[in-house]
Amino acid sequence: MWNELWMAVALVLVLEGIAPFLSPDTVRRMIATMAQMDNRSMRVAGLLSMLAGLGLLYLVH
Repeated sequence: MWNELWMAVALVLVLEGIAPFLSPDTVRRMIATMAQMDNRSMRVAGLLSMLAGLGLLYLVH
């Protein structure tokens, strides 16, 4: 189990690094836009992201 968890964390780091590597200016603009969002919008975006991830895990597994 621990091996799979570490593999998942490593994959997240790889995927998170793709956007800044390919287009750092776009990532800077996106972060600036996110900094202006209110807390409720950020929470909704985070919830939707988690639900999408859970849905994908369900489909894959």
